[in-house]
Amino acid sequence: MPPLFQRHSFAWPLFFLAAPALAQDRPPALDPVTIEGHYDNAVGTSDAASQGQVRRELLKNRPALRPGEVLEFIPGVIVTQHSGDGKANQYFLRGFNLDHGTDFASWVQGTPVNMPTHGHGQGYADLNFLIPELVDRIEYRKGPYFASNGDFSLAGSAHIRLRRAVEQPFAQLTLGGHGHARAVVAGSAEVRAEGPTLLGAVEAMRYDGPWVLPEKLRKYNLYGSLSDGSAMRGWEATFMGYDARWRSTDQVPQRAIDSGRLDRYGTVDPTDGGSSSRVGLSGEWRDRDDDGGWKVSGYLMRYDLQLYSNFTYALDRPATGDQFEQRDVRTVAGAAAARDWAHDWLGRDARLEAGVQLRHDRVQVGLYDTQAGRRTGETRADRVRQTGLGLYVEEHLPWTDWLRTVIGLRADSVRNRVGSSLAANSGAMHATKVSPTFSAVFGPWSQTEFFLNAGRGFHSNDARGTTTTVDPRTSDALTPVPALVSGKGRELGLRTQVVPGLQSSMALWRLESDSELVYVGDAGTTEEGPPSRRHGVEWNNRWMPLPWLLLDADFAWTKARFADGSRIAGAVERVASVATTVRHLGPWSASLQWRYLGPRPLTEDNSVRASSTLLTNLRLGYRLGRRADLTLDVFNVADRKVNDIEYYYESQLSGEAAPVEDRHVHPAEPRTVRLTLQVRF
Repeated sequence: MPPLFQRHSFAWPLFFLAAPALAQDRPPALDPVTIEGHYDNAVGTSDAASQGQVRRELLKNRPALRPGEVLEFIPGVIVTQHSGDGKANQYFLRGFNLDHGTDFASWVQGTPVNMPTHGHGQGYADLNFLIPELVDRIEYRKGPYFASNGDFSLAGSAHIRLRRAVEQPFAQLTLGGHGHARAVVAGSAEVRAEGPTLLGAVEAMRYDGPWVLPEKLRKYNLYGSLSDGSAMRGWEATFMGYDARWRSTDQVPQRAIDSGRLDRYGTVDPTDGGSSSRVGLSGEWRDRDDDGGWKVSGYLMRYDLQLYSNFTYALDRPATGDQFEQRDVRTVAGAAAARDWAHDWLGRDARLEAGVQLRHDRVQVGLYDTQAGRRTGETRADRVRQTGLGLYVEEHLPWTDWLRTVIGLRADSVRNRVGSSLAANSGAMHATKVSPTFSAVFGPWSQTEFFLNAGRGFHSNDARGTTTTVDPRTSDALTPVPALVSGKGRELGLRTQVVPGLQSSMALWRLESDSELVYVGDAGTTEEGPPSRRHGVEWNNRWMPLPWLLLDADFAWTKARFADGSRIAGAVERVASVATTVRHLGPWSASLQWRYLGPRPLTEDNSVRASSTLLTNLRLGYRLGRRADLTLDVFNVADRKVNDIEYYYESQLSGEAAPVEDRHVHPAEPRTVRLTLQVRF
């Protein structure tokens, strides 16, 4: 019996799902079938069963409460929020509580979203600057099997590509409960006949939320692009500007809700909140012919975050409270170039790709004690210079009509220089990491492909942790953490369309990390966690039984443990998403989605567990003639009193005689209704 089947009993469903295809001869030709306008995950389009692409038609047909929730269209990804809506979301994938982005890399229009050595947490990925109506597609990958992906992509990655034009200029107004109001105006036009296309968009939004303390979110986005040519040969230049301010209702202790001291939507510290802004320029140039092609891109960004939080209330500083300020001001510049060559291999068309990626961050980052938003002390302030360089090469080799491989090698180098307010924590660090990758694709037989993937990847640690030798709060001696931490993964999968109109894929995966990243944001230190092991199974389905009806069903099961066998706090064990979408049924369209976030341990001994969350979201659309649409979104249709996030730790409220270990929760928003009118010109 193969070792995979001995070790993982969940491999048997994969075997039985594949058996009908294995029993049939390979057809003389393959006719790919795609789920039109929603996914491009058909047989023959990817190198792994867990790789795919989400199209903008699905984004139009299914509601999202927040911009970052566009990532939930990736099977197995869950997006929540534990604070104000101007803060980066909380992400979950493959047994990772990814915090605000660590181990999941994301890009928008070629610009990286994750922030290394961030004031709040390593890999912080804030997608609130995204205008969902401009998203053209999401290209996603899971696991460290792709040489072109580098830092933060151990669990997965997503490239979000934006539209180069809109069919018609439009103005859109959304009104909803809890003070929600949002306006978007967008349009595009050719600068001259058959010349470059100019696209512009403006978004303004306000929201108070269901919280006892009104959130008073005020958000503004400005977007512009100039593009010419095609996806094969062309160029584009993009500008993005974003600014937001908000007040936060962070997680609160369950004991305060149970005793009636706090309302379920109440807050402990009414002065928590923040502001964030980013301004960026990016560009990309492509050229391709029969022999191969070039892709060159670059970006320049200015970013600013000021965040006030209080998670322990009066535990450390009873007289003034435990609020702290995290400040991050940075300039980010980067560039990438990739070249591929078509060549002959055993009489077949092969492809060699090589690329280089460079990123430099100049960061001013600080952590301060505050009371009601006023600084009362400094924990640490640092000036960081961080440069990352990645080189990769991938060879795509077709061996036979039914076997092709992708062999890759990636080398990464990172240089950190830290100037700290505490001289003992200043210094420099240089580290390198080499990561091989391998994929084999077998088939297709009867519209079915099989995948074998393996590779190594990594995540970077906060640069401050690589030079810190003294705890800035306690003055205890600390051991610097490594700059780069390795991980390795492997995956066995299949994708089939043996049933007409049905795309089905299954992946059995295993991921091992040399160290879990633990950045203690309110203490200003990075702790090196123990090694971890995760494995699981994902089963994704897209079925279009009728031209106007799409059914989605995605399921994921995960087992996550530290190397010593203890549980990993926050590691979700089960995730599911089931949706029904009706398109263009006369003037009507509709989507109904069930989203399930399973239970998970909150402590390493599994003595305290978070409860599951099941939410139902609904979208109804009606076309008002050729130029207008009306859309009704209902979030949490059943008005379930569930939590977006749960933690278990020690805190102390004012008036309590001693600290208390307790569950701390941030509730999901109650039933929320929003109505959108879009008018096209």
